[in-house]
Amino acid sequence: MSHSTKSPEGQVADAVKDNWVDSLAPIFARPYLRLSRADRPIGTWLLYIPCIWGILLAAIYDENLQIRDAWLILASGVGAWLMRGAGCTWNDITDRDYDSKVARTRSRPIPSGQVTVPQAIVWMGFQAIIAFAILLSFGQQAVIMGITSLVFIGVYPFAKRFTWWPQVFLGLAFNWGALLGWVAHNGSLKWPAVVLYLSGVAWTLFYDTIYAYQDTNDDALIGVKSTARLFGEYGFRWLSLFLGLSVVLMAVAIAMILPISSSSFWIAIIGPALFGCHMAWQLSILDTNDSEILLRLFRAMRNVGFWPVIFFMIVALL
Repeated sequence: MSHSTKSPEGQVADAVKDNWVDSLAPIFARPYLRLSRADRPIGTWLLYIPCIWGILLAAIYDENLQIRDAWLILASGVGAWLMRGAGCTWNDITDRDYDSKVARTRSRPIPSGQVTVPQAIVWMGFQAIIAFAILLSFGQQAVIMGITSLVFIGVYPFAKRFTWWPQVFLGLAFNWGALLGWVAHNGSLKWPAVVLYLSGVAWTLFYDTIYAYQDTNDDALIGVKSTARLFGEYGFRWLSLFLGLSVVLMAVAIAMILPISSSSFWIAIIGPALFGCHMAWQLSILDTNDSEILLRLFRAMRNVGFWPVIFFMIVALL
């Protein structure tokens, strides 16, 4: 008896095989969940992890890890899922003409005809409204921070049309949670949070450049700019720079709130050290011409980002 290897109807090309959206979600909901990238959860993790960094570093700063922080961490996860979904929906609305011309993206819900643009707009608004309702529980200053992030979310899809550095705009948007998490816990913004945020931006430049190398040929044909196209064969040098910046800036943020002579500092610093070692290992196996390796490295970034989470949590609990 032969077994069919046909992919589920409507499956997006770069989705994880046998993901829950394509196998378990109600059929009517699948196009919308695909639009939100629910079949590709790595983006949610990359949006969520800086939120945890910010909350925990703020708790270390004022030596006051609270029960409320458990809610902030949980709610940030739900909010990250929703806002990543809304952001991806916005991205696909604005990029629908480009997506139809790129092999990796033409199977997305809008260019493939699974969802219309008006339907996508309604779905985007629905996700954003729920996320805003959650944000209201974070306090007034955090609400202001959250609303401010919409500037970068709105601009990012257009950045690839006017700059070779669209990954910077993605980093500014995706790491805003480091600032938001800090303010949600602390009530006001402090310089260590800003330095942590910049560390996250450098991290995004690292992982999204790796991701962008998958599309360099198609992007060149349709005129889409990216750091991967800009760096070309010099990508390893630039990625090494971003790796170093992300580690050093995170270490500086820690040093701004913990005395270097304290045991807490040396425990916390293990986080960025392992964070950097993991990325260095990724660089050692990087092949910018191998799409399979590029996608595998990108999907592994959740594990990279969790190294600081683990050691920040240990120090916050001390």
